Amino acid sequence: MFEFPESWAVGTDVAAAINSAADWVIINGDAFFDAIKVPVLLLLKALENLLLWLPWWLIIAATGLLAWKVVGRRISVLSVVLLLVMALLGLHDLAMMTLSLTLTATLISVGVGLPVGILAARSDRFEGILRPILDTMQTMPSFVYLIPVLMLLGLGRVPAVFATVVYAIPPMIRLTNLGIRQVDSEVIEAAKSFGSTSMQMLLKVELPMAMPSIMAGVNQTIMMALAMVVIASMVAAPGLGIEVFNGIAGLDIGRGFLGGLGIVILAVVIDRISQGFAQSKRTHTT
Repeated sequence: MFEFPESWAVGTDVAAAINSAADWVIINGDAFFDAIKVPVLLLLKALENLLLWLPWWLIIAATGLLAWKVVGRRISVLSVVLLLVMALLGLHDLAMMTLSLTLTATLISVGVGLPVGILAARSDRFEGILRPILDTMQTMPSFVYLIPVLMLLGLGRVPAVFATVVYAIPPMIRLTNLGIRQVDSEVIEAAKSFGSTSMQMLLKVELPMAMPSIMAGVNQTIMMALAMVVIASMVAAPGLGIEVFNGIAGLDIGRGFLGGLGIVILAVVIDRISQGFAQSKRTHTT
């Protein structure tokens, strides 16, 4: 009487139903998934080839100049020093592969998350439906994302991108929704009184005033995408994550530490610069 009756447990049946649904999707959606792999792979390879083609010193110099303009001299010097350290450790090419994957996932997340966040801000019902989905996406263990991705897309860069997008897109949607909802109602009423259409309201009032929150969403999306790169290496995604994974698999502490250090350096540099963009938008708006 103290144990749950085994006959009542339906976990096995639910798992079997999920497996049957997944098999149906794999069989019937093969052409669709092949089609969406092509543009993602083209974008990823274009970014990767560009970053690997550019001279290492040019990338470091451009990053330093960008940081100087957006954040300031101190962060600019810090960025240059950290990127030089990464180059001296022989991690530059691997870092560019990781950066291309991160940028591809971020672009897709922003391209999908921004309009979804706008729709959520316009409809309380849609936001109510979306909220538990986003909660599930953010709390589900990231390893779980690899199972459907592997089944639908196989191994390689593209599945890593899609797994990263699923993990990284929620903050983009949430902060876009939040930013638009926090636009001052008096400003909205003033724009309506001047005869602004719904599209004009969105483009000229809501999005500009919500831009600090949207940029914060971009920042969080980039950070979550970088956090996913080690797990993405389990589906054969190249870059710094594979160094960490190989270090773990071979009990090579040094190799794993260097790969992790490269990820930290990328995260620090990108985080400081993207936060600078968000802060400049906030200052401009106020």
